[in-house]
Amino acid sequence: MQLSESKGLILFSRDYKEKDKLVKIFTESSGKQMFYVKGAHKKNNPLAPALMNFTEAIYFGNIRSEGLSFLNGAKDIQPFRKIQEDIFLAGYGTYLLNLVDAAIDDRVYDPHLFRFTEQALQMINEGEDAEIITNIFEIQLLNRFGISPVWEHCSVCGRTDGKFDYSTKYSGVLCQQHWSLDPHRYHADARAIYFLRMFSKISYDQIQSIRLKPETKQAIRKVIDQLYEEYVGLHLKSKKFIDQMYSWENLLKKDEKKDQE
Repeated sequence: MQLSESKGLILFSRDYKEKDKLVKIFTESSGKQMFYVKGAHKKNNPLAPALMNFTEAIYFGNIRSEGLSFLNGAKDIQPFRKIQEDIFLAGYGTYLLNLVDAAIDDRVYDPHLFRFTEQALQMINEGEDAEIITNIFEIQLLNRFGISPVWEHCSVCGRTDGKFDYSTKYSGVLCQQHWSLDPHRYHADARAIYFLRMFSKISYDQIQSIRLKPETKQAIRKVIDQLYEEYVGLHLKSKKFIDQMYSWENLLKKDEKKDQE
């Protein structure tokens, strides 16, 4: 056992016994750790703000190589307030954190993924397009599941310009000249593939100029869902929640339109 201090992101928490909690934290220095927090439900517990969903802080406690670790305190607590207060943003945030939890084993040191996750939550919290941020996250996270599609060029000839489609047979994109080599290619919207190729290598610092039409977003979502179903096989509740949100958004828009008439 060692006393450790690290920046961390709350992945999730659940009640344990009457007054305690188990809290899973993605730490920058020690990967994902499950912490036992004694007396978490006691009134005026100073740790309470640091244990809320969508919170980042400097956590310190006893890190164990096996079993539960023990959380002793926290400082520099930074809640992602807008995500906490918005059910739609919280849906995307929960899905991102669930993906992280599924993508790597506990106690795996992965500072790059930590920073990538931190930045994604920060961008959503600052009002950037949560859907696009999530798409970028999903595409770039594929390699953590052992999947490395070829996005930069045609998997057959290396061509980098023109229209492309995705081929499972060739584990990457095919230029239009070689579509005939795989009749079972995705037959995806060319715009969706264009943006997914971009998303596979873009950094979050560059996304402020990306504004997409709803139909393009839907086409992108369709391809990503197909990729995850085929290669990863995850069926997260948070993803189903996001899918349901689209229908809620449409209903809200219809209600707003009626109110304006």
